[in-house]
Amino acid sequence: MTRLHGFLLLGCLIGSKPLHGQTLDADITRMLDGLKARSSLYAKHLPSGRTIAIRADQPMNTLSVIKLPVMIQVFRDVEAGRLKLTDRYQIRPEDRRRGSGLIQGFDVGLNPTIRDLVQQMVVTSDNTATDILIGKVGIARVNATLAQFGFKETRLRSTTGDLFREVWIQYDPKNASMTNAEVFDRGFPTDTGGASRTFKLEGDSTRWLGRTTAREIAQLLEGMQTAKYTSKEHSQMMINIMLEQFYSSRLPQRLAWKPGVSIAHKTGDWPPYAGNDVGIIFYKGGPMIVAVFTGQNTGDFFELEATEGRIAERLVRDWK
Repeated sequence: MTRLHGFLLLGCLIGSKPLHGQTLDADITRMLDGLKARSSLYAKHLPSGRTIAIRADQPMNTLSVIKLPVMIQVFRDVEAGRLKLTDRYQIRPEDRRRGSGLIQGFDVGLNPTIRDLVQQMVVTSDNTATDILIGKVGIARVNATLAQFGFKETRLRSTTGDLFREVWIQYDPKNASMTNAEVFDRGFPTDTGGASRTFKLEGDSTRWLGRTTAREIAQLLEGMQTAKYTSKEHSQMMINIMLEQFYSSRLPQRLAWKPGVSIAHKTGDWPPYAGNDVGIIFYKGGPMIVAVFTGQNTGDFFELEATEGRIAERLVRDWK
């Protein structure tokens, strides 16, 4: 072997690890860029500190992912004595919300505990539970806590009731005076222009349910994992609730049934225009945090979900 050949071989060996990381970055970027949607991602392997950031500081529509800061505020209020998890709330007609969740389908008068409401807000993304809890903790206080912990972009902007009212306002500005009960009773507009208005609304940052970046939500999840916002007991309780997540068509799609893998996560979506998923993936080489956001999708929504599943599978395979 000549000296030149030796230097070339040594250079290849030294450069092999960075090249692998670059390939992983490039492959995941290629997966996201293959979608006909706005997208961003931040992933962090907690044992090693390795990260991947793809448009990770681009503000995105949280949709129901913003329910995670609401959950954190509830548990902080429990610790401060403002709420008790065993407190009960009787569902009224005006509390019901359309969209995701089960409570809207039960008879008025249901009497769940605060703990029940938190679980439904996260596990089934229940909008009725969400707005009741927002009423308990307050939008301003959720945002004050986010600011306290250094989050600059992540903010809760409105209730789900306000968002659904906006759907009717886009149909006809005269609907601005509709009550929450009227919005619930009428459902959603069914005219032929509804799809284009909804697409426009999803992309209008002034009307978002919440605003965040992939990097900040990943930091929020890491803070939950390290008990930064609440006691270890309540932090673990929040993660346990997220582990019960009902929706599994995105990050868990290819991992849910693999031995030794579990995912504590929260979705946020407005099919077929947006499909987010953020969570902590627990596995032998982990844990790992992944936050994927998509919006303004004009492609196949099933492919969008499948892409998020492939990304999670690839990260678990490579980050051991």
